[in-house]
Amino acid sequence: MLKRGQTTNNNYLVKQLPKATVFVNRRKVIVFVSDKWLNDFQLAGNEAIGKNIISLFKNTNLEWQKGVSECLKGLPNLILTANYIDSNKNSKWFELQSTDWFDENENVVGTILQVEDVSLRVLAENKLEKLEILSKDISDKAEIGFWDYNLAADKLIWDNRTKAIHEVAEDYIPNFIDALNFYKVGNSRNTISMTTNKAISQEIAFSEKLQLVTAKGNEIWVISSGKPLYEKGKFSGMVGTIQNINERHLTETKTKENQHLLRTLIDNLPLNVYIKDLESRKILANKAEVEYCEALTEDEILGKDDFAFFDKKTAKSSRQDDLIVMRDLKPILSHEALHIKKDGSTTTFLTSKIPLKDTDGHAYGMVGISLDISDRKKKEIELRNLIDVTSSQNKQLINFAHIVSHNLRSHSANFSMLLDFLASEKCEDEKQKIMNMLLKASDNLLDTLHHLNEVVEINTNTNLKKKSIKLNTKIAAVTKNLSGEINEHNIEVINSIPNNVKIRVIPDYIDNILTNFITNVIKYRSPDRASFMKLSSSQEEHYTVLHIEDNGLGIDLQKYGEKLFGMYKTFHDNQDAQGIGLFITKNQIEAMNGKISVESKVGKGTIFKIYFNDKN
Repeated sequence: MLKRGQTTNNNYLVKQLPKATVFVNRRKVIVFVSDKWLNDFQLAGNEAIGKNIISLFKNTNLEWQKGVSECLKGLPNLILTANYIDSNKNSKWFELQSTDWFDENENVVGTILQVEDVSLRVLAENKLEKLEILSKDISDKAEIGFWDYNLAADKLIWDNRTKAIHEVAEDYIPNFIDALNFYKVGNSRNTISMTTNKAISQEIAFSEKLQLVTAKGNEIWVISSGKPLYEKGKFSGMVGTIQNINERHLTETKTKENQHLLRTLIDNLPLNVYIKDLESRKILANKAEVEYCEALTEDEILGKDDFAFFDKKTAKSSRQDDLIVMRDLKPILSHEALHIKKDGSTTTFLTSKIPLKDTDGHAYGMVGISLDISDRKKKEIELRNLIDVTSSQNKQLINFAHIVSHNLRSHSANFSMLLDFLASEKCEDEKQKIMNMLLKASDNLLDTLHHLNEVVEINTNTNLKKKSIKLNTKIAAVTKNLSGEINEHNIEVINSIPNNVKIRVIPDYIDNILTNFITNVIKYRSPDRASFMKLSSSQEEHYTVLHIEDNGLGIDLQKYGEKLFGMYKTFHDNQDAQGIGLFITKNQIEAMNGKISVESKVGKGTIFKIYFNDKN
């Protein structure tokens, strides 16, 4: 038995032990306990001394209870690790070590149990184990092998994955030179030799994509990486990885080839092809689209929307179409649209817009395909104009045939009738009268043939060329020639045509046209009021329009509108009227690809509009 003095001294010494320690007798009752023990397990002295150590931990987790029980079985120098959950539900790991407790006679009287908090170590070990598992998983999935070279031992170590990549046996023992020789002769071997040498001499890590020839003769692509190790400033070795990327490389190569093939196809299509994002900004444009946007490279237009290239109206219309396609997820096909650039130039496109959808069916952009049909539209317009001209000429030809037939038939009938009278007449005086009538009829026939010949000449003479002249210059010349009649009848001429107005005409025709219209103003003036003639001009599409307005007798257009420009048609009792002037004038205007219109009210006056074609 321990004496009382010894017990007191021992208790004092145990309390100060730096390690959590408890003395337990054979009945598992706590005899001595260190302050560190009490602190680690959140106990007071009176809660531990004299208590059964097993019952003291009866409310703890089973793993801890089992660990304490194992240490009290008397097994010498037993060391084990157990998990302890404290009253705050915190998990800790303790390393338990048991030692026999001897008295002064070397008799075993109990067990000395010491514990050490090894939570950080256990967590580190667990973390390391997880990292090793994760590393192996990554290595297997990504086909990454590890290697280690020790300079002092001149020993290169490959893990199994590295050996598998090189297609060597698991018992293969590599060396540094052989490892370099696995790389394909040429660029790959030269690169790995230079990078490893640079890594050693300049302490620079490397990572290179290279070709490697395996032990079985297979050529594969790998990423070889390495990092030099130094001890006391001297190179001591190197560690690194090698990853088999052959499948990925082949896939990337095939993808690039397909992309290049597709890009070549897109760039050489006779179409404008582009892709836009949700904001209608271009993220791809083929060669035709780049050239149309007057850029040198695709990069110059990427990220820009249509407002950067077209006028506001065109860009806004295009944006609306984009939004409809991406909202409804339905394509717009073969839509004809006129695009106007900021410089005013126009292009007619036949455009299709197709939505781009992700795997969830949502739009993330759209593809646009545009065909320039400007030339086709121009030819359609030219063809339509040609058809209109042909139709007009055909109508003129029919009208002319009717005129010729009617007029010649009238003259022929007149001649036939007069000749019959002449043949049956006995009186010489009457015969002379009939002869005079025949001479008059002959003169009329010659006038008709002259007028018909003049119309034919107008419509068949293609050698006459149009010239650009100042309109006021011609008006001044004609009014000067007619100044006598204008002054005689006190006709006021009001000319508001700007001096810079020019018209493209056949000079000989414009003299006749102006003369006819101004002469008509004089002929058909009103006797009831002072007469005037107003001249003005305007611009309509590709026509320069001459307005000739008077306050004369006017024309009943409902009654005579369709006959107004007919041959030998007169609408007033004017003895000088022959009904040929407007007919000839209309033919001359139409021969210059122009047109004529009229507005008139009886007793109020007339406005003629003469359209001179500025283009052809």
